Amino acid sequence: MEPESENVDSRREEPTPPCHLRSQTSTSTCANCGGPTCLPTPPPSANPSYIPIRYPAVNLTNPPANTKEVILRTPVPRSEKVDPVTFPHRFTVPSKKIRSPDDLSRFHSSPSCRNFLGFVVSLSESVKSCKISDSCYVSPIVEVLLSILHKLTDYVEEIPPAPQTARYGNVAFREFQERLNDEAESFMLRLLQPDLREGAAELVPYFLDSFGNASRIDFGTGHETNFAAWLYCLARLGIVREEDFPALVLRVFVKYLDLMRRLQLTYCLEPAGSHGVWGLDDYHFLPYIFGSSQLIDHKYMKPKSIHSDDILENFSKEYMYLSCIAFIKKVKKGSFAEHSPMLNDISGVPNWNKVNSGLLKMYKVEVLDKVPIMQHFLFGSIIQWLE
Repeated sequence: MEPESENVDSRREEPTPPCHLRSQTSTSTCANCGGPTCLPTPPPSANPSYIPIRYPAVNLTNPPANTKEVILRTPVPRSEKVDPVTFPHRFTVPSKKIRSPDDLSRFHSSPSCRNFLGFVVSLSESVKSCKISDSCYVSPIVEVLLSILHKLTDYVEEIPPAPQTARYGNVAFREFQERLNDEAESFMLRLLQPDLREGAAELVPYFLDSFGNASRIDFGTGHETNFAAWLYCLARLGIVREEDFPALVLRVFVKYLDLMRRLQLTYCLEPAGSHGVWGLDDYHFLPYIFGSSQLIDHKYMKPKSIHSDDILENFSKEYMYLSCIAFIKKVKKGSFAEHSPMLNDISGVPNWNKVNSGLLKMYKVEVLDKVPIMQHFLFGSIIQWLE
C-alpha cells in the first residue's frame, strides 16, 4: 500500500478541542458557549505554602517574615576543600571585626565564610553513617590533639568547684581558665613544625575562646564555633589533612564535647546567648549536625527514635545526636516537648538526610548570621577579613 499523500494529510481535520479551550482570536469569549476562555492569573500569595530551598529562592519578591522562613529559603551549604595557606606566610594576632549587621553581611559574602562553612560541611560528610566506635585513621597530630584535650580534662579533676549558692557561675572556672592561658602556647607549639612556630600567636586566641569566657563564666555556640575555627586554621596550615576529618569528629570533637559537659556541670557555666526553650540547645549546635550525619541511612533509627529511652540508653555512646538528647533529658526535668520544643519538632522530620541539611541551614542562620555571637569571632591572616 502506498503512503498517503501530503494533500490528504493537509485536508485532515484536527480533533475539536473542548468547549472551554476554543476561542476566537479577536475576543476573549468562547465561540460556542460565550464564556471566558481563561481565568485571570491570581496574585502571588503573601504566605506561599511551598517555598523552594534552592536558588532562586533568595530572589522571592516578599522578604521572609520570620526566622523560620529565612531558614527555609536558605540554600543548603555545600562542602568545600580547605583552601591552603600559601608559604612563606606572615602571621598576625587575630582580632574582632564584626560590630554591625553590615559587617556580618560583608563576612558572609567573603571567601573566608564560604570556605569555613564548607569545612564544617566536609566534617559532617566525613562521618556519614559512622558510629563513634568505628575504626578510623588516627594520625600522630590527631593523637596530639587528643592528648591536649585529655590534659584539660585532668585540670577539671584537679580544680574542684568552689562553694556557691548561685545557680550559675562557679568562680573556680576562672582558675581553670588561668591554667589554660598559662599552657596554651606550649600546646600550640606541640602542633607546629619549627618553620611554623610563629603561628602559635595566631592560633592561641582561637584555642582559648573555645572553652568559654572567664569573666562571664559562660559557654555557648560562639565558643564552639571558635573550636571549629581553630581546627579550620590547622587544616589551612596543612597540619591536619582531609584524611584526618573522620578522626577530627569521631575522636577529637567527641572528646571536646565530653570536656565541655564536664565544665558545664562542674562549674555551672551559664549558657551564652541562649534562646531558652526556643533554642536548639543551651550550649551546643555542631554535635547535632555531626550526629545527624552519623545516622543517615540507618536501618532502624529514625528522628522519632529520640523518644525511646531504650534507644538512648543503648546507642547514645555511638551517636552524638542521641548523646545530646540523653544529656538534655538528664539535666532537664519535665516534658521533653516543653523544655526542648525545637528538638521535639525535628523528631517529626521523616529522615536524617532532611534533619542534617536543615541543621546546616539553621547553623548558618542562627549562629553564623547573628551579631551577638559573631561579634566575638576572630580574624587574622588565616581567616581573613576583607576590607
